[in-house]
Amino acid sequence: MGAGGCWDRPAQARPALERLKAVQTRIAGWEGLRRRLDDLRELAELVRGEGDEGLEADLLSDLRAYREDLAREELRTYMNGEGDRASAILTIHPGAGGTESQDWALMLHRMYLRWIERSGFSGRVIDFQEGEEAGIKDSTIEVRGEFAYGMLRAEVGVHRLVRISPFDFNQRRHTSFASVFAYPEVEEGGDVEVRDEPLRVDTYRSSGAGGQHVNKTESAVRITHLPTGIVVQCQADRSQHRNRDVAMKVLLARLAHHFREEERKRSEALEAGKLEIAWGSQIRSYVLHPYTLVKDHRTGHEVGNAQGVLDGDLEGFIEAWLRQRRKEPTRA
Repeated sequence: MGAGGCWDRPAQARPALERLKAVQTRIAGWEGLRRRLDDLRELAELVRGEGDEGLEADLLSDLRAYREDLAREELRTYMNGEGDRASAILTIHPGAGGTESQDWALMLHRMYLRWIERSGFSGRVIDFQEGEEAGIKDSTIEVRGEFAYGMLRAEVGVHRLVRISPFDFNQRRHTSFASVFAYPEVEEGGDVEVRDEPLRVDTYRSSGAGGQHVNKTESAVRITHLPTGIVVQCQADRSQHRNRDVAMKVLLARLAHHFREEERKRSEALEAGKLEIAWGSQIRSYVLHPYTLVKDHRTGHEVGNAQGVLDGDLEGFIEAWLRQRRKEPTRA
């Protein structure tokens, strides 16, 4: 940072400044926890000396909150992989099975939007392709906030649902699959460069929810990176220019992943999202019938309140995966 001429190159200086701010934020967080611990010790001395039941209740409440914040800060130390601090691009795709799996993909889409809200991140749906009868063909969500990618890495893989199908007249039990993948968001000016020459840009009318104006104009944008065949699209905004900007951001993230994957084929984390969306490859099962249970097959963490999980309560699963990754660094 103090090197001569550093600020003469803003593109190179910006990442260093962002890292400095991140370190300063982490230090401030730990210092805040230390001060709170000192306050708790003083409060404990008062309780011990006075025996006040009201003070004791305050102490127990503050102690619980402190432990939760301490655990949250500790988990952040586990997210030190490449891109873990970055915002994320989350994609959801149904597996084979038509309407059943497309409806399951929509359930996952809603689950992650609820998790994003309760976790304090900001989320924006940048692509949403409805299914023919129900559900979705795919969706893409931009998740903004520090450590969004580090946390969403825990969700990468195939998710399995077992339930009584609402689409089966005979009320039989069905099993559906959908895949989830996350990419760290890449800022323009980084390691990935995209020239205009190898791109094909198409515009089309947006589909699905969004109002009449959205559907009347060709505001949606589809970009194809010809050398790799990667296709991204965005229909989140009424402005074609803003949709193009967002689509380029998604393309950069996917290209960065593509190039890393080529270099590190042996990495299990990067290969996790490429499993067949079918039996034997799921990372987590959600059972709604004949009992309710959500179980992660990688960590063994399970929860009986399946509806709570579908309402976005994913913290336990993410924490278990992060702790396991900490113990087994070769799996990261």
